[in-house]
Amino acid sequence: MESNNLSRAGSVPGAILLIAGCCIGAGMLGLPVMSALAGFKPSLAMFAISWLFMVTTALLLLEVNLWFSDEVSIISMADRTLGMTGKVVGWLCFIFLFYALGVAYVAGSGDLIAAFVSKITGHPLPKWIGSLIVSVLFGGFVYLGTYSVDLFNRLLMIGLAASYVLLVVLGAPHVDTSYFQHRDWSVAAMLLPVMIISFGFHNMVPSLTTYLKGDAKRLRLAIICGSALPLIIYVIWEWLILGLVPVQGRTGFLQILEEGNMATDILKRAVGNLWVVEITEYFAFFAILTSFLGNSLSFVDFLADGLQIKKNALGKLRLCLLVILPPFVLALIYPNIFLMALNYAGAFGAVILFGVLPALMAWSGRYYKKFQQPTIVPGGKVVLVVIICFALGVMAMQLFEEFSK
Repeated sequence: MESNNLSRAGSVPGAILLIAGCCIGAGMLGLPVMSALAGFKPSLAMFAISWLFMVTTALLLLEVNLWFSDEVSIISMADRTLGMTGKVVGWLCFIFLFYALGVAYVAGSGDLIAAFVSKITGHPLPKWIGSLIVSVLFGGFVYLGTYSVDLFNRLLMIGLAASYVLLVVLGAPHVDTSYFQHRDWSVAAMLLPVMIISFGFHNMVPSLTTYLKGDAKRLRLAIICGSALPLIIYVIWEWLILGLVPVQGRTGFLQILEEGNMATDILKRAVGNLWVVEITEYFAFFAILTSFLGNSLSFVDFLADGLQIKKNALGKLRLCLLVILPPFVLALIYPNIFLMALNYAGAFGAVILFGVLPALMAWSGRYYKKFQQPTIVPGGKVVLVVIICFALGVMAMQLFEEFSK
């Protein structure tokens, strides 16, 4: 949709749904698996911290965005406030983040497609063939452009919402509250990377600024409410999955965590209700594919702008190959990389691009370039320092975990 159309049609409820739709996706399939070892209550605390961090940095990004009267991207904002260094860091983080997410989506969808075909035909299908089918199919949709992706994505979003509601309604009677007694605060902080990436909508802030005509009050309301809606949905999802599956045992979280698979795989093993199992598979399918489509399309636009590739027939083919081929190759080499890719995306890509950079841009614009605009995030330098230290701490924890293995 063109920006002038967006500005005419702008509404706070519409912006809220856009933000929520951007957040809710394949990350849900990794959240319960990663948080099971900590337990339900520690997970709730980490959710609250992750949401507070991400909503604050999104508001900082909005503040920076409102300094400029023309339409700007995160990369151009970094360039204007931090110079070439900021632009280069933004570029590298953007590429890393979207490739990491692409790997997770290709690996996860390949697993689902292979299982679905095997169930229908009675013959096992290798995961890489499932990944290939999804990559070719969705590469075709992305090649056709935004309109085709938009139409197909609407159908997928309807399926995602319906399967989520049915899964909660049918799964709720099976919840065992005794499973919520498990708590291990020592591993709770390790949940932050995958939780942070689950609130990642910051790349939409420039578009939302145009959509709501730069109205700071309405934009602030949309960002807070739009990110709070996924928080509620995630908490219900955690309650359901952690209340259905034990930590120990053959069908428990420890087993599935070692395999690097999704929450839906646990549910299929632990819950005997056939309808729950079927809807679980549909939910996983819709969650991954809606995320895959949206991220692939935005990545194509980003690369077209950054690499100055024209969107003619040959240019779009090159862009689609750049977006789809590297994640497919990595998913082919590491078929069980779903959870690892989500972790890396959150711990490094999202934390730097959506955490450190907005704080540094706000610092530069407020205290060095002296942009005269109302401050959206209060607290001055103290809040900015806390955000940067928190982000660096998340990265340090992830590095420590990797090197201690």
